[in-house]
Amino acid sequence: MNDFIQFWIQHTPIFSILIPAFTAFILVLLGNPGSGSLAHDWRQPWRRGISYVSSVLGLTTAIIYLTFASSGQITTYNLSEWTAPFGIVLVLDRLSAFMLVLTYSLAVPVMWFASKEWDERGRYFHAMMHFLLMGLCGAFLTGDLFNLFVFFEILLMASYVLLLHGQGKARFQLGIHYVTINLLASAFFLIGLGMIYGSVGSLNMADVARLIPLLEPDQHRIAIAGGLLLFVVFGIKAAMLPVGFWLPKTYAVATTPVAAIFTIMTKVGIYSILRVNGTVFDDAMSKEILQNWLLPIGIITSLYGVIGAMGAERLRRFVGFMILSSIGTILIAISLFNTNAWAAALYYLVHSTIIGAAFYILCGWITSQRGAFKDQLQIAPQMKQHKTIAVVYFLIALMMAGLPPFSGFFGKVFILQATENSPYQILIIVIVLLVSLLSIIAFTRAGFVLFWRATKPEDNPETEAYKAYQALPAQAPKRNDKTIYILLAGLIVYVIASNPVYQYVLNTSKQMQDNALYNQILLKQDEHGQVISIQPFNPEYLPETKYGGETEDPNAHLIPFLIAPNTLSGEHISDFKLQQIQQQHSSVEESNQLKLAEEP
Repeated sequence: MNDFIQFWIQHTPIFSILIPAFTAFILVLLGNPGSGSLAHDWRQPWRRGISYVSSVLGLTTAIIYLTFASSGQITTYNLSEWTAPFGIVLVLDRLSAFMLVLTYSLAVPVMWFASKEWDERGRYFHAMMHFLLMGLCGAFLTGDLFNLFVFFEILLMASYVLLLHGQGKARFQLGIHYVTINLLASAFFLIGLGMIYGSVGSLNMADVARLIPLLEPDQHRIAIAGGLLLFVVFGIKAAMLPVGFWLPKTYAVATTPVAAIFTIMTKVGIYSILRVNGTVFDDAMSKEILQNWLLPIGIITSLYGVIGAMGAERLRRFVGFMILSSIGTILIAISLFNTNAWAAALYYLVHSTIIGAAFYILCGWITSQRGAFKDQLQIAPQMKQHKTIAVVYFLIALMMAGLPPFSGFFGKVFILQATENSPYQILIIVIVLLVSLLSIIAFTRAGFVLFWRATKPEDNPETEAYKAYQALPAQAPKRNDKTIYILLAGLIVYVIASNPVYQYVLNTSKQMQDNALYNQILLKQDEHGQVISIQPFNPEYLPETKYGGETEDPNAHLIPFLIAPNTLSGEHISDFKLQQIQQQHSSVEESNQLKLAEEP
């Protein structure tokens, strides 16, 4: 047992990436006959069982990681045992553990819900869901900017397939738009990374944060421009305006479980803005530019979202606009750039993700009982479960609009409290309260059409309308209502635990802004206490490798500080490299002895 615990601790946190990765590969190898045959395929129960067990295991792992991180401990994992900034490093801190728990807390009920018939509407549904989880977990754990790009691409490729799950012309058309927008964002991502690497010489987040203030003016401007380009990319992912118009229509055409899990996708963009633009680009110029732009962007996004919801003609688009509005509220909090505001943003982020997923699943329930009217906000015959659905809709409306005593209310109160020393305090308070008021009006309008003005169903058995109405289900689709209850119960528990949760996110925001702490833990120092990094960056510098010939490397003596002894003595370090290390180490020792001898 002790050996297992030591193995677990040694390889934390890569398990959160490996669990969904291996699950996805196993599900792909299991095969898939096609959407038309899945209901009768003997492998379908195995797919569901493997998928669900993996999701529960992922949630358990995330909770364990959260307990590790809650003490303030930052755990690092060096891939191939090369430390930062020369190797890829995973970082488990308070923020990444918090996002992992949120991801799996949503994935487990959605996966359970989708395992009743929804997963039979397209091939490789479960495999793509786990590739999506792999990309999400990797994005939250990586400490390297290029690796962040890699995990972005993994989750995006999975999302392309999931968006088309269930087929249909509308999904294909909007899927093309979604792919095109994200390919453009990926191109911008690479350009931004090139600008940062070309001027800084590193893509490790902690190293970039350390080096940016030390750059020459021209290099500094290029690096800042690269960071702002990344901000545009993250803004596209987060669906902030003016690059977020795609969200309401795109999410509206996705199948119900896919739309529900996609509510976490926009939070990857929010997370990246916090992690990269908020802490890596921590110099005065970056902060000034970001503060000047983020507040108006947040205000416009929040207002546009709620106004769009008021005018939405379909319930699914209504949900998309409300999610857009909540993103604007989170951006307003981030723009304040203080620990209390960031803590409030993180608290509200969880609420907006879970309630958005619950609302999309409610849309599936409503659609199933409205027949040809589907989710259109038009007067239709009364739903067979109209009383139960109305109560659930009312609860979701209260939560999403931010009314007491629910988590949305607490999140907005935390944000308003964080404006205490802001010169824009009055403006932010007015906008947040105005958005809440408009949200109530929007929910009232939609509820008025769905419930209050619903007509009595046809009672003449000889009419086609009577037959069509009687053919509609009298119960919610399988697991649909239960999944909503689970998510809403989770938000109620979230309110009850608001004090410890807020203390956790407050400590999280403090930890995020402590760049010196990350430098101390992630970056190695030589015998003189200097951080081992390449600065100033020399683009012509090419270290000798096992497969690159015998090239002199002036920095070979630093290698023993960067890798484990077993790796240093392994087969991937050439004899020529070891000889350079020994010679340079001897020269350094002789130089130190001469300096000591010369001292009086």
